[in-house]
This record gives sequence, structure tokens and C-alpha cells, in this order.
Amino acid sequence: MKDSVLSVRNLVKRYGAIKAVDSLSFDVYQGEVFGLLGPNGAGKTTTLECIEGLRLPSSGSITAVGLNPQKDSRLLRKALGVQLQTSALPETMLVGEAMALVCAWHGTAIRRDLLDRFEIAGLQNRQYGQISTGQKRRLQLALALAGNPKLVVLDEPTAGVDVQGRAELHGAIRELKASGVTLLLATHDMAEAETLCDRIAILINGRLATLGTPEQVTAAGRGQTRITLRTRRGSLLKQGGIRLATYLHETEGFAQWLCEDTASAVMELLGAAIDADDPVEDLRVERPSLEERFLEIVEGGEPA
Repeated sequence: MKDSVLSVRNLVKRYGAIKAVDSLSFDVYQGEVFGLLGPNGAGKTTTLECIEGLRLPSSGSITAVGLNPQKDSRLLRKALGVQLQTSALPETMLVGEAMALVCAWHGTAIRRDLLDRFEIAGLQNRQYGQISTGQKRRLQLALALAGNPKLVVLDEPTAGVDVQGRAELHGAIRELKASGVTLLLATHDMAEAETLCDRIAILINGRLATLGTPEQVTAAGRGQTRITLRTRRGSLLKQGGIRLATYLHETEGFAQWLCEDTASAVMELLGAAIDADDPVEDLRVERPSLEERFLEIVEGGEPA
């Protein structure tokens, strides 16, 4: 078992009679990317702000890189890297000035290597308000890494970024994980979470609805696996007699089926094609997506 870098235990945050976070517990382990998901108002930002020491929990405990966010706030800020969803950098601040300021606060030399790494070294004399959204996101990530943090918190890191910028930031996140950095990622992008995260937690109404790997979370839903199959002579089109898969429809020679026991259903379909002496030309198996499972949880109101 890897060491816990972040431990949240029975976290509660009240605003009057409203519980924004309700008895939330989870751990984030060394070197993993942990996703915090949920609809608007689920408690994600409040949870992150408690972890970062920006809000005082009503009850419960948080330990981040061995530190208490309230009692050890000064030390935590040295060990924690944060990329906020929205930045408070002045529009007229130069990119190079922003890096120099953050590095001075950390007591380190200016991290020109990070400017190079995120391809923003050529923007050092540009004002923050004059650079693109993608460039701002890369700068914010570079600033979050300036102090060589053990834990990095990313709040919607690719919001508003184009496809190329998104791919670049995803590559940077994978590099950080490979180097041993632990990342806590809050996102509304289900495809992003499914691609990047080792484990995810879905919050509903401030409570933990489910936690596990993306595969475990999707497998626990009611969604079925889709099998798409094309054979040379189309012997399985509108095929009856298949016990372990339900026929959906045919599109341009491809037959589509739904099943619960994927391995057994695939074997039965392939066996039927072999018995018909009909070579298989294409076979695709698609499990339910994280987005489908997320909507199932949200629309079902989990947890009660």
C-alpha cells in the first residue's frame, strides 16, 4: 500500500443550516491522480478550499503531506501547489514578473525551466491579460509547480482551453505523475477524468456517492457493454438464438448487441460466426462511459 499524501476524515462544512460538505472521507496516495467529480453545488470547491487552508472546516480532520491546513498553513503553502479555477493575477502583470514573484515567495531561483517546459518562455514580457486562455492555464500550472510541491491541486485545469492546449496540459499531468508528484484533480470533464485519473470520487449534495477506479465506478452501474460486430456475409444480422447478448440494430453491415457478461457474450457471438463459417471482419467492445455512470448517479440522486 502506498503512503497517504492526503487524508480527509469526516469533513463537514456548514454555512448556517446548509451542509456544503457532509461527513466526507477519502485518501489520496503517493503518485496517483485522484479525481474529485460532481455537479455544480456538490461541494468540490469547498472541499478543495478546506484542503488548501482557505476555509475552516466545521468539523472533521484533514492531513495534507503530513500537515494540518489550519495549524500548519505556512508550511503547507510551501509543500502544496495549487492551480485555481480562476486566477487573481493582475491583467497588467508580465508573465516573467509572475514567475519571479512566486519563486521569491518560495525562496527559490526563478524557474526558467518551467517556462521552457510549458512553452511560455517567449511570453515573459507579455502582460497576463494579453495572453490566450491556454497560455494562462500553462502559466498557472507552471506557477503551481514553482516550489517543487509534493501535492498539486488542479481545479478545472483545462476549462476554456482548445483541443491542442488540452492535450498539452494532459501530457504535463502525465509527466508529473510519472515523476512521483501526487495530483488532486477537480473537473467537470468526464472524458478527462476517465483518461487521467487512477481513482475518482463523485460527490452529490456534499456527500460521497462513489469512490474507485474509473473502471470500478462504471462497472457498478446499470449500463451494459455494447458489442459491435461485422462478419463477411452478415450471418449475425438480426440473429436470434444468442442467449447472452441482446440484439439492438444493424447499421451499414455492423450488428450491435448489449450484454452484461462481456467475455461470455463475445465468445457466444464468435462461436455463432464460426459455426456459420462467416469470418469476422471487425469487432468492437465498448463498456459504459464514465459520463453515462455519472449521469446515472446524479439523476438517481445518489447518495440518499
